[in-house]
Amino acid sequence: MLQRAYKYRVLQRAYKHRVLQRAKFNHMEKVIFQDLGHIAYAEAWAYQERLHTELISRKRKGEEPSVRTHYLLFCEHPPVYTLGKSGSIDHLLMSEEELRERGVDFFRINRGGDITYHGPGQIVGYPIFDLDGFFTDVHRYVRYLEEAVIRTLAEYGIEAGRVEKYTGVWLPAKGFLPQRKICAIGVHLSRWVTLHGFALNVNTDLSFFRGIVPCGIQEEGKDVTSMQMELGREVDVEEVKAKLKRHFAELFEFEFVH
Repeated sequence: MLQRAYKYRVLQRAYKHRVLQRAKFNHMEKVIFQDLGHIAYAEAWAYQERLHTELISRKRKGEEPSVRTHYLLFCEHPPVYTLGKSGSIDHLLMSEEELRERGVDFFRINRGGDITYHGPGQIVGYPIFDLDGFFTDVHRYVRYLEEAVIRTLAEYGIEAGRVEKYTGVWLPAKGFLPQRKICAIGVHLSRWVTLHGFALNVNTDLSFFRGIVPCGIQEEGKDVTSMQMELGREVDVEEVKAKLKRHFAELFEFEFVH
């Protein structure tokens, strides 16, 4: 059963109260937004790692929190499967030859979770946040990632929420349709600095998910979907990005800087 951990109105009131409190003390965290566009997974991963290492290095040097900087990266990858550190290679259902034929890359990475797919028509988000500037609670962090996506989908009339035992954002079973995962989430933290993030299916070719056991979930009554599939039309990706950015800023109480 889908569970909503937060009610929109309650969060809005809480957000406004906290913003006022922070304004009183003249402090809001600053986040640099970068849209990397269409970029190879290895290149984006290397860039994430560099920014992540820089933030950790600053912490080790004892830099003042007033100069702390965070990043929110959006991008789109060519077809690629990534396997998290706790995942099973058995959940990759394609041979090396089949991967080559379909033009799909494969990487083992250090995030949590199992195997997932990234590709064209998907918004991949990589928040590189120093949680010491927000809250040091990894579960709350993941819930906020989910909530930003849930709120964005609600603006398109798509009812979404959470499923007990699983991370990510899901749509409820309806009629002959099973529960459908529309957004995968996998993160890694070091010294409370985050890495990796989320992948929201917007206009994604869902056939690529047949080459894996998505997120390692073999339970009956589970499937994957996209905004395009649910709405029956292609969706403006740039519009979705703008909505996601706004909800991230509201939830985490930061302001974007250049």
